[in-house]
Amino acid sequence: MEYNVKTEGEFKYIEAGEGKTIIVLHGLMGTLDDFSGVVEHFSKIGYKVLVPELPIYTLPIIKTNVKNLAKFVKKFMEFKNVPHATLLGNSLGGHVSLYITKAFPYLVDSLVLTGSSGLYEKAMGDTYPKRGDYEYIKTKAEAVFYDPATATKKMVDDLFKVVNDRNCAIRILALAKSAIRHNMANDLPDMKIPTCLVWGKQDDVTPPEVADEFNKLMPNSELFWIDKCGHAPMMEHPNEFNEVVGAWFDKNSIK
Repeated sequence: MEYNVKTEGEFKYIEAGEGKTIIVLHGLMGTLDDFSGVVEHFSKIGYKVLVPELPIYTLPIIKTNVKNLAKFVKKFMEFKNVPHATLLGNSLGGHVSLYITKAFPYLVDSLVLTGSSGLYEKAMGDTYPKRGDYEYIKTKAEAVFYDPATATKKMVDDLFKVVNDRNCAIRILALAKSAIRHNMANDLPDMKIPTCLVWGKQDDVTPPEVADEFNKLMPNSELFWIDKCGHAPMMEHPNEFNEVVGAWFDKNSIK
């Protein structure tokens, strides 16, 4: 199902459903489309789902970091009159969710983290994407998933366009460095809110030991595994992802 993307002022976002608010945050090279299954499912069962596009490629370079992305989400929540919400983040989106929880704890009721950065990640493998090399970009995009076919031609084309845009490439590097600087290991034990960790067993970007470390450090977390799955469970196995998160919401009375 396709949803209309709203553009209001500086914000571009998807909004669907009514009820308890879930703010969904995409990854470094992710898009609003990554969470179509989440939007469709939870908007129909009593939740309002908001998916803002993070200003990864439009912030001034000096402000392109995890901290300012967190401030942007705070501003978005104020714009939408959302006093507090569940934050659901994949990869960099998970990292931003954690930083918001640290800096603005009153905004966050609970967390859902899937393939989250914040402790350790390999953004595109061991090396930065080679500009101009389409096959290399295709291989790296496919490596994010357990099933390489999940990386559609459109996805690869969009990624190829991004990494060959100098301004975009500079900001990707800036955010990758910022993610390393903003390691959350010392902060996680203080985050006592309910946290659902959903991880692909074959995640090569934030490997399984990263999920175990998150679970160990966060005092009120539960860890769920999805087999035959890489870095983006909500894309590779949307039904199973939604079932796991929905059951966890019910168990923790997040409604």
